[in-house]
Amino acid sequence: MFSLAFGADHLSGNYGMRIVHGLQLVAVAIVAQAVMTMQRSLAPDRQRMALALGALAIVIVLPPQFATLAAIVVGGLGGIVLFRSVPLKKSKPFLIRPSRLGASLCAATFLTLLFLLPLSSQLTHRLTLQVISAFYTCGALVFGGGHVVLPLLENAVVAPGWVKEPVFLSGYGAAQTLPGPLFSFGGFLGASIQNSTNRFLFGLVGLFALSVPGLLAMASVLPFWQQWQEIRLVQCSFRGVNAAVVGVLIAALYSPLWTSSVHSRGDFLVVLICFVLLTQWKLQPIVTVGFAIAASLVGTL
Repeated sequence: MFSLAFGADHLSGNYGMRIVHGLQLVAVAIVAQAVMTMQRSLAPDRQRMALALGALAIVIVLPPQFATLAAIVVGGLGGIVLFRSVPLKKSKPFLIRPSRLGASLCAATFLTLLFLLPLSSQLTHRLTLQVISAFYTCGALVFGGGHVVLPLLENAVVAPGWVKEPVFLSGYGAAQTLPGPLFSFGGFLGASIQNSTNRFLFGLVGLFALSVPGLLAMASVLPFWQQWQEIRLVQCSFRGVNAAVVGVLIAALYSPLWTSSVHSRGDFLVVLICFVLLTQWKLQPIVTVGFAIAASLVGTL
């Protein structure tokens, strides 16, 4: 992803722009596939789909920096109200019991960095601290998987002018070809930040600052997770939260992906074919990415 970021700024001319546009189109199809998959598992009934639509409305109306968190909170409260009568699921015991002391230290570190990094970046106005704070905050507030972090990252790096939106979307499309967590996209974004003195260093900053909060949060709750799972209110709230995640992802599919990438009937056709290749033909994302780039280049002939 680092090498892709170094080359993204040099894609100029008609063919270079068409390659970038092809990556943007395949990103739309991949997130649409994620919406379909998550809806089937997390919001399969009327009540949870209603929560998803409510979360979608919240994300559209509220400012981006607060919208995702507000949608998750409302989804959790809605789950408590709607699913009190749902039977409890039995939790499976952990094979290894994590340390509660270690979990408490991880929780303290998580919260300290969450509040200290934004404060220090505002006081010092140093770009490095601002980047660390932006990526850490995105990683700390995301819930529901890599695709849901998209609107948070866009607000963090595109809004202040660090990364151009076409570069942001094309990198997101290219990241689909890589194995493992989608948070590798953070490395691309860090290396793509304009006016940075060391792009490789910023790439590492983006990768780790986006990933560390989730690791700290997971380590913080593991010793208590089995006990919490047996509490009815917790299970009810998480049913609502999971449904809200579907709404957040639908909002990300519409903006920035659809509004910034699909401009013509030809673009819509490429997205639709990519969606079918992923969902019906079950092709690997890298093959779909290749098709989208080829289709976009054919449009220049």
